[in-house]
Amino acid sequence: MNEGSGLVALVDDDADLLHATMQLLELAGFTVVARDAAEAALAVVHRDFDGVVVSDIRMPGMNGLQLFDRIKAIDADIPVILVTGHGDVDLAVAALKDGVYDFIPKPYAGDRLVEALKRASEKRRLVMENRRLREAAAQAADGLPLIGEAPSIRRLRETLRQIADMDVDVLVEGETGTGKEVVADLLHRWGRRRAKPFVALNCGALPETVIESELFGHEAGAFTGAQRRRIGRVEHSSGGTLFLDEIESMPPALQVKLLRVLETRSLTPLGSNETRRLDLRVVAATKVDLGRPDQRGDFREDLYFRLNVVTLRIPPLRERRGDIPMLFGHFLGKAAERFGRPVAKVNVAVSDHLQSHDWPGNVRELAHFADRVALGLGPDDEAEATVRLPEPSAALPERVGQYEAQLIRDALRDHGGDVRGAIDALGVPRKTFYDKLKRYGIAASEFRNGGDPQPVREPT
Repeated sequence: MNEGSGLVALVDDDADLLHATMQLLELAGFTVVARDAAEAALAVVHRDFDGVVVSDIRMPGMNGLQLFDRIKAIDADIPVILVTGHGDVDLAVAALKDGVYDFIPKPYAGDRLVEALKRASEKRRLVMENRRLREAAAQAADGLPLIGEAPSIRRLRETLRQIADMDVDVLVEGETGTGKEVVADLLHRWGRRRAKPFVALNCGALPETVIESELFGHEAGAFTGAQRRRIGRVEHSSGGTLFLDEIESMPPALQVKLLRVLETRSLTPLGSNETRRLDLRVVAATKVDLGRPDQRGDFREDLYFRLNVVTLRIPPLRERRGDIPMLFGHFLGKAAERFGRPVAKVNVAVSDHLQSHDWPGNVRELAHFADRVALGLGPDDEAEATVRLPEPSAALPERVGQYEAQLIRDALRDHGGDVRGAIDALGVPRKTFYDKLKRYGIAASEFRNGGDPQPVREPT
């Protein structure tokens, strides 16, 4: 909102003064609804009135004080500014104690009224924004998935409903943090496969030596160290849904095996001669456009075409900025519940950040920002919490270690000691994160509830 803008209901029975004041406020950037009687003004004031009321006190019929009482009954958060004559000052002071936002004695300078309206309009804007966020949080709590009303999100929800029961493989494209796993989970939960497992694997989080066994399984004795039989993720997902995140990171050798599984709907685990039939549905996610050779890299074109039966694109947050308040309200409510705190009110700094920030981390970044606000931190605190670089006199390995440890501490502090949030923010595998905690002697419990020791909750 531009400074000076906003809606004003202006009430005065003096036609000349009403017209002059309306011109003054319109020149200052306000949208003015002018009425010559309090009863007429009540017709435009309701609970969702997104503005300020300015009224003279002395008017025939209903006076300004009576108008204020009626408005207070409609919504006590609507700011009312009373314009008073010299003899009405005592009445106006009493009205201030009763909740009137401000009073301005006659005669008054135009800039005095304009400044009062700017402050009152900003207050009303924040009240309405907090109210919308609470309503959004309540709506999200009722189970609305893929929160948002942007046309692209509404189309995505409709498409998910249409294909949820179809036995087709799906490729989900979207930037980091847009909610690709949410889409995969909804495809699973909205379809006939929901009673069977939803099995997720991040192809970029595991080394090549491990991912093959994780995906395809092995028999006991298949290789050195294979002491027992292991059912792979592919076989475990039979009847349900297999979600392969960051599919573009899958090693080329495994792409060949996955392609054969997709084509035959069967697999032969390492160390076995038995071919096992699969009731398989694969949802693969990528943050690059695999249809473009310059982005595909060493990802097999034939595997791309096999996965690309249905492609769903999740828009980044910057393409649906109108959904940000609703999403933020949902995450703020969840964060307040998780931290055991009341839902924080949105101040001017937070509101401005929500509107102006580009959100390169998309919905995930917005959720982490909601965590910060729920903990009483805001954009300014975020800027002050930048990483402190080690002394340049330290050796390079020591400097790298200090820098890394500081990043981990800051991530834990930002998320109130929540390990899952810190791992997501840093983008590292869970095991790597815990190894580094041990290496640097960092205890996640130090960052919870003011430092009260608590057991570390591993993310599931």
